[in-house]
Amino acid sequence: MPPPLLIRDVRLVHPGRAIVVGDLLARDGAIAAVGRVSAADTARATVIEGRGRLLTPGLIDVHTHGVMHSLYEHGARGLAAAARELGRFGVTTVLPTIIPRPTEEMFTCLAEISAALPATRGVNTPGLHLEGPFMAIGGAACPTLPGDLALLERLLDTCGGRVAAMSVSPDAPNILPVIRRLRARGIVVFLTHTRASTDQTEAALDAGATHATHFYDVFPVPAETEPGARPVGAVESILADPRASVDFICDGVHVHPTAIRAALAAKGWQGVILITDSNIGAGLPAGVYDTPWGFPIRVSPETAARHATKGTLAGSALTMDRGIANLHRWLRLPPEQIWAMGTLNPARLLGLGRKGRLEPGADADLVLWDDGFVPAATWVNGQLSYEKEASPVL
Repeated sequence: MPPPLLIRDVRLVHPGRAIVVGDLLARDGAIAAVGRVSAADTARATVIEGRGRLLTPGLIDVHTHGVMHSLYEHGARGLAAAARELGRFGVTTVLPTIIPRPTEEMFTCLAEISAALPATRGVNTPGLHLEGPFMAIGGAACPTLPGDLALLERLLDTCGGRVAAMSVSPDAPNILPVIRRLRARGIVVFLTHTRASTDQTEAALDAGATHATHFYDVFPVPAETEPGARPVGAVESILADPRASVDFICDGVHVHPTAIRAALAAKGWQGVILITDSNIGAGLPAGVYDTPWGFPIRVSPETAARHATKGTLAGSALTMDRGIANLHRWLRLPPEQIWAMGTLNPARLLGLGRKGRLEPGADADLVLWDDGFVPAATWVNGQLSYEKEASPVL
């Protein structure tokens, strides 16, 4: 077994609660002690000097299609390559997000990446996020299919029980049986890509949907039917319902910061989550990159990821470390509440009780931060996955 890990003299971020000065001891992949750590407990430990820097739980991205040169739709190869890079952005847990088109090639890809999840090193992968195919609006690459229980079961069986979340549209035909079946199988249901009415959205929430992903994006404003009367739809229904949480692509391109502040007024810090919706090229210099969707994308941190010829949005160029930095710049909240949006809140959404917190017994998924929200080192289950002065350690 590796020796215990002692990180001394840090500002410990307890998401949503407080930031306090102290030490952290990790042993056998879990946090053993936080705050005051006795000398007897630290014998033979590897010691890291924190020098007053922030130590947080690892970031959790529940909606991401790729990073740097890797795309999850490239199967096990793309997953392994991304896992080697995510630590540099402070990510310790990820839901690889796939747009499932009902082709034999896609079923082969889903089976391959699902089988590779348990052996992934460098990042935790508790399951896949399937974005579609039961969508009412297609977006950049999503198919638009009505709810189909037979197709749903084939998708889930192909993934071998390793789907953690599925995104659907509340206005897709026959979607309510799909939502109920997903919930019966313990899969978290996200709502997105929708022009749904209030009735359709509330019916989806009643059926078991609990979250809205890349909120405001591909949520068109309903048409005005009565001059002078502001229309309402899915956005208002989700904001008004305490059962639903929301997430945002916090790059300043997809969503204006004021929209995030409005959601915080409705949901509180506990109901808002940071995602990237990142595409291949995220974390790289601006450029044009190929995708398996039949078109290349032009990627830049200033303009996000866009269809290279049409110019329409196609995911983002955001990484989680830059997203959390943006939230700290935009929001007037205690910093521990902002950190919760990338750690504790997504862990709660997915039911990952041992993640997103710095407490004895929690998994030792940790990030030590330099100034400017730059990860200095990242640990996954107590093992170093990234160190700024060196290449990632796997």
